[in-house]
Amino acid sequence: MDKEKQETSIDAEIEISEVQEHNKSSDDELSEIERLRAEVAEWEDKFLRTHASFENSKRLLAKDKATAVAYANESFASDILSVIDSLDSALNMINVDESENNEFMKKMKEGLTLVDEQLHKVLEKHHIKPVDCNKEYDPNVHQAIMQVESDKHNSGDIVQVLQKGYTIKDRVLRPAMVSTAK
Repeated sequence: MDKEKQETSIDAEIEISEVQEHNKSSDDELSEIERLRAEVAEWEDKFLRTHASFENSKRLLAKDKATAVAYANESFASDILSVIDSLDSALNMINVDESENNEFMKKMKEGLTLVDEQLHKVLEKHHIKPVDCNKEYDPNVHQAIMQVESDKHNSGDIVQVLQKGYTIKDRVLRPAMVSTAK
């Protein structure tokens, strides 16, 4: 009977060790599954972050492209401002009295005025507009060259425009050079 007990005891130990091994392998499988789930979650997070970064880059690139297209003629517009200044100067120099009988000067001024108007229309078509100088000094669009005494103006008001300023859409192409009242 001792032998039977020993065999039963050995069989029981074998069964217990098999159950423990089974539980151990089951625990190993569970920990392996958890590890794999964590790894999948990590890769999914990396994918989502990379995808979001890519979408942000695409959006910024599209915005940069739209800005570049919108302001593509900014350099040309800056260059043409000196021509406008010369034309305005020529118009201001031609003094024609209505009483004078100088048809050539009248026609000259009329022609230059038409050219000036056409040029300004073309500029406005491309969103290039003169800076408004009929109000108070604004350092964002005006550049004060000097201050003068004036009884007619309040302090900080624009007294005289020395050079016209221009904007292109919402950017200042060239600030208006002005004198302000003290």
